[in-house]
Amino acid sequence: MTAEKPIIVLVRPQLGQNIGKAARAMLNFGLSEMRLVSPRDGWPNPDAGPAASGAHIVLERAQVFDTVQEAIADCSLVFASTVRRRDLVMPVVGPEEMADHIGASSSRTAILFGPERSGLETEEVALANAIVTVPINPEFSSLNLAQAVILLAYEWSKRSSLAQPPAKDLEEPAPHAELEGLIGQLDEQLVAKGYFHPPSRTQATRNTIRTIFTKTGWSSREVKAVRGIIRALVNPPRNRGET
Repeated sequence: MTAEKPIIVLVRPQLGQNIGKAARAMLNFGLSEMRLVSPRDGWPNPDAGPAASGAHIVLERAQVFDTVQEAIADCSLVFASTVRRRDLVMPVVGPEEMADHIGASSSRTAILFGPERSGLETEEVALANAIVTVPINPEFSSLNLAQAVILLAYEWSKRSSLAQPPAKDLEEPAPHAELEGLIGQLDEQLVAKGYFHPPSRTQATRNTIRTIFTKTGWSSREVKAVRGIIRALVNPPRNRGET
């Protein structure tokens, strides 16, 4: 079973710039299907393109509907992005739970976002299967439209094929013998410089140094680099000549 990507439904968006920014947020996380319900300034909107910063494919494919019912008619699972509503008795989930439900569904899914100033109407929220709300500071709850879209799109993307391994595999930890060689080399030079003082603290200081080099998972390359640094510090400067 392959999960469908969620559709982003913007209900009565007010500014073309916000539509463009929402499109940019969507495409960053692999979402490209946007639906608009009665955009205030009509569609297409010339202000949307520059704000999308290259996410033109989202804007070009955007569909316009007169009502929320029409926009979600082919969806079996719908989430309304809004605060908890006391006037409705319906499930309330966080972004992670929403993403889990979307990921487990093979049907069309949608996330509704209301107008920038007023949010979704009660009747529109009631069309959803659940409310999804983001935990934010109750003393300053001021997410704009694009921010709300990017938060939920990101949460969905963590369960999608967009998740990438590190660009470069981590190096294998150095063998213990190599670390011992590094620690021994450093100890020898510290003794020569009279570093360990007072004598009663010598072993404790050596233990601290050993902990520094054994708990960090140094690779062989890193061990060699540090040993080279030590040699450069204690040996006479090299005469490399002028270039």
